Amino acid sequence: MVFEFEHAGGRARGQLRIAESVVDHRARLAREHAEMEQRRSEALAGQVSVVNAPSERIRIWEQLHGLPLPRSPTHKLLPVIAAGTQLRLEQVREVQQQRLTAVREVDT
Repeated sequence: MVFEFEHAGGRARGQLRIAESVVDHRARLAREHAEMEQRRSEALAGQVSVVNAPSERIRIWEQLHGLPLPRSPTHKLLPVIAAGTQLRLEQVREVQQQRLTAVREVDT
């Protein structure tokens, strides 16, 4: 049996397992939170890593922010993406163009 409850902040949801004590539950949530923060830190590092191609860095940015790369080459978000990925604006626009070309090839 699983009991759901609202976290004090109203945003996080946890599940208290029937055989799990409150102390164990808190410890599990703390572990899960630490793991989530670790994954986010690794993603942030990958977002600016020169080892990753610009397209991969932008993909990581999209996942972290839950936003797709805008299609317009003059979109106001492009400089924000460039700064967040430590790419030049021209590189971000190149990835836009590559994606547009790929979509056009699929459509034909």
